[in-house]
Amino acid sequence: MHKFVIEGGEKLIGDVRISGSKNEVLPILAATLLSEEKSVIRNVPNLSDVRLMLEILEELGCRTTFENHTVTVTPYDLNRIVASYDLVSQMRASFCVLGPLLSSRKRAEVSLPGGCVIGVRPVDLHLRGIKALGVNYELDHGYVKADGRNMRGTRIFLGGNSGSTVTGTANILMAAVMAKGTTFIEQAAPEPEVEGLANMLNSMGAKISGAGSHRIEIQGVDSLRGADYDVQPDRMETATYAIAAAITKGDLTLRNSKYENLIAFWEKLKETGTQVDQVADDAVRIQGCEIQPTDIVTFSYPGFPTDAQAPMIALLATANGISIVTDTIYPDRFMHVAELIRMGADIRKQNNSAIIHGVKNLSGAQVMGADLRATAALVLAGLTAKGTTEVHRIYHLDRGYEQMEQKLAQVGANIQRAEYNPSRRKSDRNAA
Repeated sequence: MHKFVIEGGEKLIGDVRISGSKNEVLPILAATLLSEEKSVIRNVPNLSDVRLMLEILEELGCRTTFENHTVTVTPYDLNRIVASYDLVSQMRASFCVLGPLLSSRKRAEVSLPGGCVIGVRPVDLHLRGIKALGVNYELDHGYVKADGRNMRGTRIFLGGNSGSTVTGTANILMAAVMAKGTTFIEQAAPEPEVEGLANMLNSMGAKISGAGSHRIEIQGVDSLRGADYDVQPDRMETATYAIAAAITKGDLTLRNSKYENLIAFWEKLKETGTQVDQVADDAVRIQGCEIQPTDIVTFSYPGFPTDAQAPMIALLATANGISIVTDTIYPDRFMHVAELIRMGADIRKQNNSAIIHGVKNLSGAQVMGADLRATAALVLAGLTAKGTTEVHRIYHLDRGYEQMEQKLAQVGANIQRAEYNPSRRKSDRNAA
């Protein structure tokens, strides 16, 4: 196991290159199952989630290579249709292989993905969608066993209690591309990651229009060719490093970033007093100063993203006043609050909101990450805290941030990855 050891107080100055989007590349890798031909996917981030998805593709009869941020997928056994619990249970996005398996191989046996630390995220909308397409399925011993031989285009409503479903939209989009007739997805997720998936599918020969809006039209085709596609920059990594500049009162230019994919986030960051300037088509400059309070409510795209909620709370913990952050997407997504309090933050959780009284300084402490964005928030807090911060369970970060400690160190952070053996610490205490 590893931990980050951070000596806080350093201003971050320089350039950071943003990696390819984790939330786009995972369904895109699943989409390579739609063709019998080789696919090449570029600008792929080197993440543990990506490597896990490649394991799933190999289990489903594909040969894969991953070199220099480029993945090659070559299907060789089209009879494999089982995505096992051992792999799918480790990452919810892997459930996205259901749609392409039904579309291309007409049958699928995919494990249900199981629970999630940030709250219940059921797949009922995915199942509603494939049923509307004419798929017969049953739930058997934790697996969705489905027959897609009679899929037909139809009109599908994918709205849920928390708004549109991103992975559900991706799954149904991939299931429908080779269904007979025309499919309309109503209340589709408009996120840039869904639009990117649609762009890739169109490059393979699909006929999709309306992606990026709440209504997507798919005209079924007989087959798809292999893909050659560049993944767009990760907007959540962009937001995280923007907050790193703000929280350290630094000056960072984020290269390979898309300003237009984070409009609501930029507006709220500006309200904290941070200077935000788009200095090129693919670059944003962030200059930090005294942090001012603001109120935030998360919404589905194009609203303020729930994935930026935890990092923003870390920033507002040292603001000059009181802020309120409300999460309408995942009301239970506040595991980072208790750990920030260990660092001296003054935060009170109330229902699906956090009330944050800004303090002058945070202090370094040993803290533990609970999920990807919560762990990122603790790293950000450690960058500004006085003294030493140890962030444990950083395997969460390796799921979604490529070489985070290296990128931060290159712009002035005092951060190191170190070995952590909790059993050894326990034996040391017993010996004492």
